[in-house]
Amino acid sequence: MSATHRILLVEDDDMLAESLEEQLSLHSEFVLTRTETAKQALEAVEKSNFDLILLDVGLPDQDGGETCKIMRQKGIEAPIVMLTGASTDADTILGLDAGANDYITKPFRFGILLARMRAHLRSQQNSENAVLAIGPYDLRAAVKTLEVRDGGEKIRLTEKETNILKFLHRANGSAVPRDVLLHDVWGYNAQVSTHTLETHIYRLRQKIETDPSHAQILRTVEGGYCLQL
Repeated sequence: MSATHRILLVEDDDMLAESLEEQLSLHSEFVLTRTETAKQALEAVEKSNFDLILLDVGLPDQDGGETCKIMRQKGIEAPIVMLTGASTDADTILGLDAGANDYITKPFRFGILLARMRAHLRSQQNSENAVLAIGPYDLRAAVKTLEVRDGGEKIRLTEKETNILKFLHRANGSAVPRDVLLHDVWGYNAQVSTHTLETHIYRLRQKIETDPSHAQILRTVEGGYCLQL
């Protein structure tokens, strides 16, 4: 099952934005949200978690570099790719100093942008510092903990529990069949049965659900499981 990546596009140029929306829609791995101003973008990252942000430098209400800096100050760790009409070294340095991961000059070929986006997404996914939002929790896979976002309480996880949550998170709320999850977490081991998976799901629910018998976060769906993100 391929991962779905949530992309925030912050761009006030309608023609460019519509072109990017159209081209990204041809790739099922991406779910795109567009905002036109820095204010809208900052509100969007407060409400939702994005896997990558495409941020125009020339926004109508604030410089994109300043917007990038504010996002980093707010703890946004998603890769940020700056889009700009300027091409001087000074502009690039300013953007990177503000916390951007990359800088691409307009006009650009979509294929180049796509390749860079995928490279940053792969890097972020493999990062030991990646933090994944799951319901009211932040999953820190590197240290095998869930942290309550408001209270800071930590829940310790086993390696298998961590991997189950990571794989379900990649499905972005879609159902993952039991056999797919079993094979991804345990590998193709004939000695491992769905009962093993169900036991781990049961234990996970005891840790993360307010009422484990009526799961709201780690839900059972027809043929498998899904996460309420």
